[in-house]
Formats: sequence, structure tokens, C-alpha cells
Amino acid sequence: MKNNELKGRASALLPLLVFIVLYVVIALISKDFYAMPVSVPFLIAGIIALLMNRKETISNKLDKFCKGAGEPNIILMCVIFILAGAFAQVAKDMGAVESTVNLGLSILPSNILISGVFIIGCFISISIGTSMGTIVALAPMAVGIADKTGISVALVIGAVVGGAMFGDNLSMISDTTIAATRTQGCDLKDKFKTNFFIVLPAAIATAIIFAIITSGNNTILRGEYNYSLVKVLPYVSVLIAALAGVNVLSVLVGGTVLSGIIGMIYGAFDFVGFLQSIAKGINGMSELVIISLIIGGTVELIKFNGGIDFLLSFITSRVKTRRGAEYGIALLVSLVDICTANNTIAIVMTGPLAKNISEKYGIEPQKSASLLDTFSCFCQGIIPYGAQLLAASSLAKISPFLIMKYLYYPYLMGVCAIIAIALGLPKIKAVGRKEFSKGA
Repeated sequence: MKNNELKGRASALLPLLVFIVLYVVIALISKDFYAMPVSVPFLIAGIIALLMNRKETISNKLDKFCKGAGEPNIILMCVIFILAGAFAQVAKDMGAVESTVNLGLSILPSNILISGVFIIGCFISISIGTSMGTIVALAPMAVGIADKTGISVALVIGAVVGGAMFGDNLSMISDTTIAATRTQGCDLKDKFKTNFFIVLPAAIATAIIFAIITSGNNTILRGEYNYSLVKVLPYVSVLIAALAGVNVLSVLVGGTVLSGIIGMIYGAFDFVGFLQSIAKGINGMSELVIISLIIGGTVELIKFNGGIDFLLSFITSRVKTRRGAEYGIALLVSLVDICTANNTIAIVMTGPLAKNISEKYGIEPQKSASLLDTFSCFCQGIIPYGAQLLAASSLAKISPFLIMKYLYYPYLMGVCAIIAIALGLPKIKAVGRKEFSKGA
């Protein structure tokens, strides 16, 4: 498809701009990021999207909005949120969080506690291939660690989100990895090698940063920390099941049931109390579900009104050199992810164009796949309205904006990826380039 065939409309991006400006300005004026609930600016953005494009009837635009809100990935994400809320609440009421935190405090030295949370998050996410599953499993424990140690909740949650995005980007079974390699036509292992070289320095630097900024905390290991290994079992079972490739819905349901059984055995609650705990967890996720539905509908209208096409046209028309093409692919998928708040969808949408660009300028398939995956995960990991930060902030009961300043890994991942493009790294063997050229 030629660049001039993709016109689009820049004005279609107005709802997204309104959300960001409205939320940030009111927060700065009031000096309180809780001053306006996140759902309100999202609702305003959705209304603006509906009022745009007067050539279309309101009924047609409402149909488009409902189509986006009811998109299978959005509904699945909402179901995961609901089950995650139930599991987190039941496990907390049963005593799993306290036992798990105390166990961690008994084992890990104070100066590497948060680094340990980050590294565990990296291991889990790269094993199970889902940032959401990692956040759901670790966020409650991270909040418990913050409560016990006095370390900022936002800091600990930042470590969890960073570790989660590490595996989202690298895991062989991650949706983003699969989408990137399929659209670019390369092997998973080749993309992994290229990608790993780029982000490893960011992961190492992040672990060091967390160790440095928490090294002065000497209160962590004071006192006795009592724990029950049986109460830790729900989290262990969830992680093992996820690592074994069990569907995330089954994992969450199983974890909730196991937590309930242990809770009833230990007298934390009776059966009715178990059901009430589930209901409380679900209710705690209600705003997040509503926000997800509004985002899905608003994004569909932005796409319908030409916002995504505008971004595609804007980037592709300005590519001139190989290095420029790599930056173009990076910027393309980044902007689409910012607009769609879904890195897998961003890769699928921009993948065909990225492949055309890479073939034209001789970029190896594994490199273009790595660029798509890395920059989409970089943006997904830092946008305050993305599923990852929304889920983490909901579980931690804090604003997603408070977490953003501690997202060291996503920021460093983006920096390392930009440096890799500037320096032409990693160097891929000439044989691979020759074969690619013949295939192209």
C-alpha cells in the first residue's frame, strides 16, 4: 500500500489529547492525583469521540463505540480483571499476603529486596508470557512488602510492572512476541537473541538502581516475621500453573478456590465469608472494567475517524534511510500503542507496514520484529491508561501516575532500544542479510 493512500485525520486523536490534558492539569492545579477519578476524563474523551465526525449519524457512531467496547480482547481483559480482583481479595483475607511478605522479608537482605521483586517479576513474566498475569500474582505481595517496610507502594509496584514488561517483551509465548515474529516472518529464537541483547543492559541497570535507592533502609529486617507456608501455597500454585502453561482464567479461578479452602480450614472466614470476599474483590475492580470498556469504544471511534491512518501516513511518508526506517518503525508502533493502549493490537496493525519498510531498506526480519515488540512494550509499560498500570494501581489502591516515576525498566528499555538503532546494534551476520535480501 502506498503512503499517499493513507491520509487519515489528525483531529481524530483529539479525545486522547483531551484525556491526558484534563487529567494532568486538574491534578497539577489541585496538587492531588486523586482529585479526579480516572473514569471521568475517560468518559469525557469518549463523549468527545462520539460528537466528532458530524457526517456520521450518532446511531452509527454508537454502534462503532459498542463494537470497540465489546471487542473480544477487551471483554477477555475485563473477565481477567474480575477474576484477579476476586483472587487478590480472597488471598488477602485468608492471610496469604502477610505470610508471603513475611517469608520474603525473612529471606531477602534489605538492600536487594526491591531488586529481588523486580528479578522475580522478570522470571515469572518471561516464563508465563503475560505481563497481566505477573502483575496479578505479585502486586498484592508487593503492597504487603511496602506496608511492612515503609517503602513507597508506588516504588514497589514500579518494580513489579517493570519485571512484568520484561517478559511481555521477551517471552517465547508472549502475544507480542508471536505477533511480531509472524508479521515480520522470522523465527522466535532469532527475534529473542536480537531482543535480549538490546534490553539486557536495561534490566541489569534497573536491578542496580532499585538496590541503590533502597540500600539505606535499615528497618526492613527488624523484628520477627511469622509466616505459614500453607498460606503461601495459593501464590505458589498460581505461579506454577502459569509456568506450566495453564490458561490464565483457570489459574485465577483455581487460585481463588484454593485460597478459600485454606481460609476456611484456618478459620479466616466461613463459606459465606468466602463468597463475600469474592464479591468485595469483584467490586474493587468495577471501575477498572468500566474504564476498559470506555477505552475500547473510544479507540474504535478514533480508528473509525481516521486517527490511526493519520499516524501511519505521517510516519511512513518521512522514511528515507535504513536508520530512519528503524526509527520510523519504532515511532509508528509507539504512537499506535499510545492510541490503542494495547501492544499486541499495535503490532498487528503496524506489522504489515513495518514489513514493507524493512524489506525496502534491508532491515532483517528479526530486527524489525524486535523493534515492534520492544517499542510497543515500552509505551504499554508507561501509559497511565494501559491495562498494566491500571491493574497495578487498582490492586495497590494508588494512582497510576504515582507509579510512573518508578518505571525504571520500561524507560531504560526505550533508551537502550534508541541507542541500539543509533549505533546499528546488534550486529547481525552478513549471511542473514544476504538470505533476507534474496527472500525479499
